[in-house]
Amino acid sequence: MRYGEENMKPIEPRPITENRITVPGSKSLTHRALLAAGLAHGVSIIDNALSCQDTNLTIQALDRLGAVITKTGKDRLQVIGCNGRFRSCRETLDLGNSGTSIRLLTALVVLGEGVYRLTGNNRMKQRPVQELIDALNQLGVPARSLAENGCPPVEIVAGSHLASRVRLDCRRSSQFLSGLLLMAPCIPAGLEIEVTHGPVSKPYVDLTLEVMEAFGVHSQRIGYDRFIVPGSQHYRSRRFRVEGDCSQAGYFWGAAAITGGTITATGIDPNTRQGDLRIVSLLEEMGCTVVREPDGIRVTGGSLHAIEADMSDLPDAVPTIAVVAAYAGGRTVIKGVGHLKGKESDRIDTVVSGLRKMGIEAEAHEDGLSIQGGIPHGAVIATRDDHRIAMSFAAAGLRTSGVFIDNDACVGKSFPDFWKIWEGLN
Repeated sequence: MRYGEENMKPIEPRPITENRITVPGSKSLTHRALLAAGLAHGVSIIDNALSCQDTNLTIQALDRLGAVITKTGKDRLQVIGCNGRFRSCRETLDLGNSGTSIRLLTALVVLGEGVYRLTGNNRMKQRPVQELIDALNQLGVPARSLAENGCPPVEIVAGSHLASRVRLDCRRSSQFLSGLLLMAPCIPAGLEIEVTHGPVSKPYVDLTLEVMEAFGVHSQRIGYDRFIVPGSQHYRSRRFRVEGDCSQAGYFWGAAAITGGTITATGIDPNTRQGDLRIVSLLEEMGCTVVREPDGIRVTGGSLHAIEADMSDLPDAVPTIAVVAAYAGGRTVIKGVGHLKGKESDRIDTVVSGLRKMGIEAEAHEDGLSIQGGIPHGAVIATRDDHRIAMSFAAAGLRTSGVFIDNDACVGKSFPDFWKIWEGLN
């Protein structure tokens, strides 16, 4: 592919001095707040909600399931909930490539009546959901992968009397657990969940429980091994403000690291439970200066060096750290992220391929990747329609000439205004 071709975005190198930017609301929290509000009785208000392809897919699905969602301000949504019971839906719910949407809703449609079918795009039809299907079957819910390959499309028959205990394998996604947790308070007997393996991405489980608590639902836990959610509870309507998204802020902090500039992301709570906040600690370990302020976090680049890190709890930040590692002295090793192979792309292979195209020695491993820092050169980065690849590799183009992002519009999946904010950096 050559410069000037459609969907090809050049990234112009430029000095980055000092910038303050505001990132949108957290995608993970927006999904969960929408679902909790959709199950509540009465009217909820969600402030600073993220509007993107993924959250819009959740909204469309909730609309078909009986919730009424109205945009009442720039980043404000009003949600009239279903009081814990979804209506029947004959049409198939198409959830694109939003893994959060399809996995959480696969569990939640159990609260409805009749047959539900959920599907997605071609990539989604390759993404695993079998462990959640197995858990629903244990509960007495007829659920299956229609292609019989453990992936969407899925069919769930709601209306069964549910068991109150389940064993769940969470090695490939914590979203299986989050879906069951969100569903559990609305069934009469409640649910005790034993996690047999995992979970990966533990902070996302914390976010789920945090949102449930905010909407009036109580639970007990023993670490990440056992969760007990009493039944016959009711989500209560409320006003909920979504925190700024640490995953989105990470692309700008990564840009500061690579360029030696300073970027402050405002609207970030330094005490958030979002796992991707840990990216600032990794950047600090790599040689950056980090200042945690009451209303945000400032990162200033420095002399970068390699690290070894288990990033199982912040998998979405892996592409950013990997790109920063390309400019760091030494060999960076990222572990604990084998589940990235089942994301919007095989994210380990996509990152390694992009770095190799830039002349960087990178290797894929069973549970992660390694990067030998060097002097990257320009290249066309094939995003494979993966939003996080596009935004992570954009940082390289601020320092290295000749970087082009293929299919730059894919950022709309999670951050529609990314390029607008990015072009404002100076």
